[in-house]
Amino acid sequence: MLFDTIAAISTPRGEGGIGIVRLSGDSAFEIVEKIFRPKSGKKISELRNFSINYGHIYDRENLVDEVMVSVMKGPNTYTKEDIVEINCHGGLVVTEKILETVLKYGARLSEPGEFTRRAFLNGRIDLTQAEAIIDIIHSKTEKSVSLSLNQLRGDLKEQIEHLKKLVLDVAAHINVVLDYPEEGIDDPLPANLVGNLQEVIETTDKLIRSYDKGKMIKEGIKTAIVGKPNVGKSSLLNSVLKEDRAIVTHVPGTTRDVIEEVVNLKGIPLILVDTAGIRTTDDIVENIGVEKSKKMIEKADLILFVVDGGRELEPEDFEIHNAINAEKVIGIINKIDMERKADISKLTKVTKWIEISAKENLGIDEMEDEIYNHIVDGSIEDSSEKITITNVRHKSALEKTKQYVENMFETINLGLPMDLLAVDIKGALDSLSEVTGEISCEDLLDHIFSNFCVGK
Repeated sequence: MLFDTIAAISTPRGEGGIGIVRLSGDSAFEIVEKIFRPKSGKKISELRNFSINYGHIYDRENLVDEVMVSVMKGPNTYTKEDIVEINCHGGLVVTEKILETVLKYGARLSEPGEFTRRAFLNGRIDLTQAEAIIDIIHSKTEKSVSLSLNQLRGDLKEQIEHLKKLVLDVAAHINVVLDYPEEGIDDPLPANLVGNLQEVIETTDKLIRSYDKGKMIKEGIKTAIVGKPNVGKSSLLNSVLKEDRAIVTHVPGTTRDVIEEVVNLKGIPLILVDTAGIRTTDDIVENIGVEKSKKMIEKADLILFVVDGGRELEPEDFEIHNAINAEKVIGIINKIDMERKADISKLTKVTKWIEISAKENLGIDEMEDEIYNHIVDGSIEDSSEKITITNVRHKSALEKTKQYVENMFETINLGLPMDLLAVDIKGALDSLSEVTGEISCEDLLDHIFSNFCVGK
């Protein structure tokens, strides 16, 4: 039910300075009226809008906590409904007790993302803005936050509305042609409306091409550090992280499973995966790690192929070399503080080599620069100032839009009757509406909002 009153704890569970229990709905004020005794003695309905008020929460005559209560009257709120936020002392017991009291007096426990879902259903935000909220919460770098804030601000929404207007102008002209044939305006589509369709294609194409960059900024690059045992893979991971995350010994096979960490590389989340050294072994546990390493080579977006510069190449080096994708690999020559013995000229798949000493922390900055240059282009620096899509749902809908408009151009170029454009015009408008959520199914909404935490 959209018009019942929901409640949830909106702060992380556990100990903290404060806890917040949030209510939204038609009965929010009425419910809090029953349990909140403000110091001022006023009723909730008499309290000033967007004010915070000191008092106590009671369950009948039992004191629950000393609180500050924020009062926000709809429709100028997050959900466009009446909202009350009870700021209590942090702690699992206190916040749970206040939530329990709120539910006892008439509220319903909210589902994940239900506050934001109501904001969408009540027209406060569109679906792109709702998705931006969860992206902000999950962001790993400032650059990904910046992209999400642009989307939350409505940049993508405004772009989609502009594209819809361009298509609607074409639709209006065609409707006049079809409805009033006596006016004699059934000539080919005017140049300005052809320009409209061309702009739609160019803009959707630009947005579609921005997806790979946006996805990279949002989700990060899965980077596998691979090599035979004891070449310094774990030392390399520790050098980049600037902490001793992986165990490092001179004993081959120390790393028996994959170790995954995230590092911020100039605004790009780099998901570093230290894999077990690939070699033939009778150790059952180590062999499981080796098989995981081989699978990681297939799945990784980028591979850092580490060889020991102080040792001659061995069969394991060539086995790894033969398994890697040449387009995804950067070669790392480790232990440059030792005499060079490895002949890397035989490793022909690798076109770019970086020399480092993970132990002495030499060449690490140069390696990071090369990784960054390998995975991005120069335009990424100002990508946060442009409209960049990060959601595959948006990309799919825009691809459909582009295809519909291209179909319209084909119809026009073939000199076919204008009424044949109607189906593609409707398809283009519907696919654009899918982006903002004007056309959406319940299953899609359930999927999107299930990714939110309870209380958001």
